[in-house]
Amino acid sequence: MPLVMQDVISEKRMESRSATVSRFAGKRVHFIGIGGSGMSGLARMLLDAGAIVSGSEPKLNPQTEDLKRRGVQISTTQTGELLTNHIDLVVRTAAIPETNAEFLLAGELQLPQMKYARLLGEVMAERFGVAIAGTHGKSTTTAMTAFALLECGADPSFVVGGTSPQLGGGSRSGAGPVFVAEACEYDRSFHNLRPTVACITNIEADHLDCYHDLHDIIGSFRTFAELTPLDGVVLANGADPSVTEALKGISAPVQTVAIDHPATWSTRVTGEEWGCYRGEISSEGKVVARLRLSIAALHNLFNATLAVAACAACGIDPAEAAEAIGRFTGVDRRMTEMGLFNGAMIVDDYGHHPTEIRATLEALRNKYKPTRLLCVFQPHQASRTRLLFDDFATSFMSTQEAILADIFYVRDSDDERDQVSSAKLVEKIKSNGQSARHLADFTQIKEYLRREARTGDLIVTMGAGPVWEIGRDLVRQEKMSCQLPVISCQ
Repeated sequence: MPLVMQDVISEKRMESRSATVSRFAGKRVHFIGIGGSGMSGLARMLLDAGAIVSGSEPKLNPQTEDLKRRGVQISTTQTGELLTNHIDLVVRTAAIPETNAEFLLAGELQLPQMKYARLLGEVMAERFGVAIAGTHGKSTTTAMTAFALLECGADPSFVVGGTSPQLGGGSRSGAGPVFVAEACEYDRSFHNLRPTVACITNIEADHLDCYHDLHDIIGSFRTFAELTPLDGVVLANGADPSVTEALKGISAPVQTVAIDHPATWSTRVTGEEWGCYRGEISSEGKVVARLRLSIAALHNLFNATLAVAACAACGIDPAEAAEAIGRFTGVDRRMTEMGLFNGAMIVDDYGHHPTEIRATLEALRNKYKPTRLLCVFQPHQASRTRLLFDDFATSFMSTQEAILADIFYVRDSDDERDQVSSAKLVEKIKSNGQSARHLADFTQIKEYLRREARTGDLIVTMGAGPVWEIGRDLVRQEKMSCQLPVISCQ
């Protein structure tokens, strides 16, 4: 699809969305768990659409304080004290169980209810939606896209599955028609979305506690892509066979994205410095922009190219979008510098899938060129650890040593927990010739690192659980001893 045609489609779609009066105007909407990034973002968007919003949140935070300043009533208990028969809709996150007292009371009052993912789709249907999905990279790509749209004056709304200091958090309600949202495949929640622009970074086996196999996952991404209207566009990884399979024969127009590979949007690598890549972006064979990233890793050059293509689908000049993305400094817990301890640099990352671990550790070794790379990994879910066991066991080849904490259990049955352990994974890693050790809890790990860490080391904490606390505590100890200053995150 030529850029000129994209601009015309984007303009027409956005004009139609701008003229729409929200169906939530004047409605009373109550959020159970309103303090989360996504929930608070949707609450702000509904407020701006004319809704009357209330909610509950046991742990108040800057998001809830902002909502309270705007007149939102928020209870710190979840007993339903703000629920009345006048509420038009009750929304809950997936983290709120069906045994929650407030949820049960809403049922007794026969109040209409829906989960966060469905409301996200309902809100997106009223806007020019950009939904960014994929096994890896969706948070960074969503944040990059939102940042570029902000910098280029589009005043978007967005919901990112992570916090970015440059975005002022993880969500925003803007005055413009564009709504950028991270689209999660877990439990097929992204089937609730209504994108005009659907993006797919890649597809791999993951979340095998709710999918049968990779074929099932590919089918789920196909269903997501088919939500795109005929006057929208699907932007997808052109070098990923699973993505190609998912998109075979879909009705919506498809544009491919790739690095050093033929595609609708292709970036040619032109250089690299301290792990941060430069590239020249072509669209339909014509050079349209140049990228110079401020964050490391080749996969982030791909993410940036996809973000430029998404901005172009929203009517933004690719060169302007690329220039803005070059100033983007990342999402928290994505190769984030925590500081120094005993002369060792500590970096934290959210990676919890074998592919993410490999790519991140290679990128960090390339960037920091450490004498030793030590990775502290907290496996996330017994089911993921068991089903990807052999793949995990070969993920730490870039390290001098892998230090594994006990598994962070999420949604795991007792039977699932009995089948796998970090100790078993350590033995498998050792059988592949790698140095690894199992230290069950964070206290043991911190004591070990206090003895081992030295100048020239890179210590990486990885995982979707609270493993980041290890780096925080060590850096805090260093700061309190006044030996070295804390280095700001990139």
